[in-house]
Amino acid sequence: MTVDDVSRITEHIKRELHKVIVGQDEVIEHILVALWAEGNVLLEGVPGIAKTLMVKTLAHILGLRFTRIQFTPDLMPADITGTSVYNLSTGTFSLRQGPVFTDLLLADEINRTPPKTQAALLEAMEERQVTIDGTSHPLSPMFMVFATQNPIEYEGTYPLPEAQLDRFLLKIIIGYPRPEEEQEVLARWQAGFDTHHLESIGFERLNGEKDILAARQQVRAVTVEEGIMRYIVELVRHTRVVLHIAWGASPRASVALMLASKALAAMRGRAYVLPEDVKEMVKPVLRHRIILRPEAEIEGLTADEALEEVIASIEVPR
Repeated sequence: MTVDDVSRITEHIKRELHKVIVGQDEVIEHILVALWAEGNVLLEGVPGIAKTLMVKTLAHILGLRFTRIQFTPDLMPADITGTSVYNLSTGTFSLRQGPVFTDLLLADEINRTPPKTQAALLEAMEERQVTIDGTSHPLSPMFMVFATQNPIEYEGTYPLPEAQLDRFLLKIIIGYPRPEEEQEVLARWQAGFDTHHLESIGFERLNGEKDILAARQQVRAVTVEEGIMRYIVELVRHTRVVLHIAWGASPRASVALMLASKALAAMRGRAYVLPEDVKEMVKPVLRHRIILRPEAEIEGLTADEALEEVIASIEVPR
């Protein structure tokens, strides 16, 4: 497989997703960046804009296992990871696997459950394993978390702790569709489309795990020149000195920005990263890794606006 094949497969997945999803081109592209870069994704948006449907459809196209967990205030960590069960007849314990033992895990409305339960995903997201009663259990090599959350100002939500936010490669904000896209959604439903019967849609699926692993190998081989690396470091380090930002991004963010940029370059058929790739990935990679000063928030400044200042202040390498 070559980077041209990665680009071809990417375009194929996009076409198949658009059999169900109307518009949201940038959102889909960034989700595929995370797929090839082996990262987790935080999707933020109001209810009803197809966050869940998008991930479920992606699993259908990729031929991977899909599990959805509805996060609620009474959800317990064992409800996610599973638990050891004692067998009276044999006198031994056996593992009852939780929903985390899957390929694509949708953590729906993750900010509606308390921090203790949110933290149950930390080890899985970082190390692709879970520890139950002192024993580590490996997860699928395809394992990815797609967590959805409603905007924090909604009632009944718990802000995600910084340690967990840092485990998400990207934070993708999904807005409302354009009027013509919303009208297309209605037209599809009027014509008989039903999101509850995805299996009836004639998806042209990938060759599952084999194609994904081969594409990821090509992404890892994408070249990042020293000047581009320096540009990435300068962007991330500048988040630590900007007046409006109280806490800047960590070195993990530098790694994440490089990996995401490599994935985007491969998706565009290139075996090398350009500054434009880095600039495009700055906001989704860093917007959840910085904390604005209280006075900046009072003035209505957003993380994306602060990052635009960072981008504008760093000279682009030639």
